[in-house]
Amino acid sequence: MDKKRILIVDDEPGFTRLLKLTLERTGNFLVREENDGMHALETAREFMPDLILLDIVMPKIDGGDVARQIQRDMKLKNAKIVFLTAIVSKNEATPGHLIGGFPFMAKPVSLDALTKFIDANLPKDTA
Repeated sequence: MDKKRILIVDDEPGFTRLLKLTLERTGNFLVREENDGMHALETAREFMPDLILLDIVMPKIDGGDVARQIQRDMKLKNAKIVFLTAIVSKNEATPGHLIGGFPFMAKPVSLDALTKFIDANLPKDTA
């Protein structure tokens, strides 16, 4: 099985590092971190992720703007974008609800809940 490529874009380096290590420990994912939203598009183009976990509230540029940049890039058209954010509570994060047209999950998250969320949102192989 090929490891799925996950890009985490969040301005909190401690959070992204912990999340990267935790996801990689499952053996199912290859994970890259980006802590500056202004560099997210460049990092995504270089890494070519299957899925992008994107924070909404970041300095300089918000996650919604980053998501729109990524969506407009033809090279990244197959990357799935999901928000991982603290702007909503777990009670507000009900299945099927979207923020700006994107699925989202409320922080903090458990590994089990996050891996299920990732699996549910990974692009399906068309082979």
